[in-house]
Amino acid sequence: MFSPRALKSASSLMCRGFFTGQMCRQGKAPDMAEGNTFLLVSNVRNRLREIVGASTNWKDHQQALAERASLSQNLAKSQDELPAKTMKDSAIEAHLPLGTQPALREKYLNYHNSVRLLICYSHTWNEELQRSPLSIVTALVDQIDMRQNIIFPDCDIKFTGHVTWVGKTSIEATMHMSQYQDGAYTDVLDATFVMVARDPENKRAAFVNPLKLEGPEEEAIFHQGEVNKTRRVELSTASLLKVAPTAEERTLVHSLFLNTLDTRTVSFRSRVLPPNSMWMEDAKMKGLEICHPQERNIFNRIFGGFLMRKAYELGWANACAFAGGRPTLVAVDDIVFRKPVEIGSLLLLSSQVCYTEGIHIQVRVHTEVLDPLTRQHNTTNVFHFTFRVEKDIPAIVPQSYGESMLYLDGKRHFDETMRSQG
Repeated sequence: MFSPRALKSASSLMCRGFFTGQMCRQGKAPDMAEGNTFLLVSNVRNRLREIVGASTNWKDHQQALAERASLSQNLAKSQDELPAKTMKDSAIEAHLPLGTQPALREKYLNYHNSVRLLICYSHTWNEELQRSPLSIVTALVDQIDMRQNIIFPDCDIKFTGHVTWVGKTSIEATMHMSQYQDGAYTDVLDATFVMVARDPENKRAAFVNPLKLEGPEEEAIFHQGEVNKTRRVELSTASLLKVAPTAEERTLVHSLFLNTLDTRTVSFRSRVLPPNSMWMEDAKMKGLEICHPQERNIFNRIFGGFLMRKAYELGWANACAFAGGRPTLVAVDDIVFRKPVEIGSLLLLSSQVCYTEGIHIQVRVHTEVLDPLTRQHNTTNVFHFTFRVEKDIPAIVPQSYGESMLYLDGKRHFDETMRSQG
């Protein structure tokens, strides 16, 4: 019923870059006709507010969140106290009728955030409680893969997804996004998110319902979740911020260094840029965002989807300027939400082309918040984007040891993306 490929996650951060002015034919799906029983994404956020107890009004919203502290008494003291849920219990199908309802075309950007949250709350929902005592937040975006390069602005979109793996306090949710074109739905993108459950005040971890597997297909999906978890642990353990590069990587860095030495001098400092290359220092781009209340989530913090979109836009612009042409997004990999972004924060974004191979460009976007009073910088996210261009591009060349580590890290993410795409 639920195949691993068919039920992976959608992230609309790519939509803006892939929407075109071209109108598609037969973009109105029959299952989005008025009166259907499917959940419209315009109602997903309202449903989440009911579950969490949030408000659309700014003042009432703050009061409602303060009242959530009393829900701590409903938290389970162990996972054994919670009933097991099946994958079907969290299965969601939500529709975004861009073709059927043209007025929605300006409002599509953040719908995916609410859909993945509703999937997780559906898994943990207790019908005996009026409100959920859990605060479920995004821990990381494991992988987002594009299945087609164009998303049409006037064709109906469908999101499907469900919980695929559960730990004691964490949930892996996968979603799939498809679009109705010429009489049928076409795959657009897949992605996998890891969500974590916290107490009502978002101060400590909270237990979630275990997952009951029904049949070998669901067992295979759950096993893939275990594989994903193991891979993430291995990548974190082998991070270049913790351990030295491998022998093969050290040889590569030294080869890059030798390739830039000036043969006319006997000096380690005389460096020459090889033909059809660009120094890494010259392939940067920066941005600044002031985080307004309009971009808040139901927990009064800045939407993770807003951060993803801004990082994507800066990374896309950086790749575009570097390549001298419009890049196409191939994948988003390993986005970790290290620190929540508060309303009113000054968000600094730094994009860097860190690796190139063939027609592919690997871009790293680092985001941090600046406290104007203390002048302290705190990292909130690191994003990794893989782009493709249909033309020859210069090779990126590091100069310092730090840039060489960025180069190797970019290569690792690029190689992982290529492996995951077969």
